[in-house]
This record gives sequence, C-alpha cells and structure tokens, in this order.
Amino acid sequence: MHDHFTYDYAIIRVVPRVEREEFINVGVIVSCASRKFLEAQIELDQQRLTALAPTLDVETVQGYLDAISIICAGGEQAGPIGQLPQRERFHWIVAPRSTIIQTSRVHTGLCKNLSTVIEHLLKTMVRPAPAASLSKS
Repeated sequence: MHDHFTYDYAIIRVVPRVEREEFINVGVIVSCASRKFLEAQIELDQQRLTALAPTLDVETVQGYLDAISIICAGGEQAGPIGQLPQRERFHWIVAPRSTIIQTSRVHTGLCKNLSTVIEHLLKTMVRPAPAASLSKS
C-alpha cells in the first residue's frame, strides 16, 4: 500500500437562505498533506441555483466561490489567509459557518491519484445525476 495516501475532502455548497437549510453542491475541496496538495474545483450550475433562489445575485456568489480556489492556490493574491500554510488554509475554508457558502463535514479517503478523486467527487456529489429513463419495456 505504499502507493496509496490519505486525503481529506469537503463538498462546497451554496445555501441561498440559511434559515431554510436548502442548498446545492457546487464544488469540492481536497487536501493531502503528504503530497502538499490543496485544490478546489467549482462547477456552479447557474440554472439549478436560479431555480432554488431566483433573486440571488449569481455573479456575487461566483465571486465568493472563486475566492476559495484563490485561497487554495495561496500567495499574495489570496490575501492574509493565502499566506497561511496549506493545511491551515484548508481548515479555514472548511470551518463551520452560517453564510451563503458552506462546506460539508470533512471526510477522509485513500487513493493513488488525487485528480481522479476530484473528478469522482464532482461526478458523484456535485453534478446532477442523469435523468432516469421512464420508458416501459
């Protein structure tokens, strides 16, 4: 198992009206300390978000989501949080909060390839499931 390593991940959500606790999953954030890896992938489905919250300013939400990816990358353009070590940035992003952008609890996994993990998480947790066929046989 030397070629496997552990990683942590959380699902990024948009919660338009926090008091209603309705949300859509819009991305994932994956952290792997042993590989010095921290990355977020965002796939905001504007049509789904508008269906859930017709009056929400989608451009503003996209800006907040873009900030997550910038913070993951780190550096001066990411502001003070971007100067923190990767693991601290991950914990800052996934800290519980009652705002329009939230994350799931942190989960742990084991893998060989982090890009495969990100794609799998996007496919299973973020992208809408394909519509089931209703045709009768």
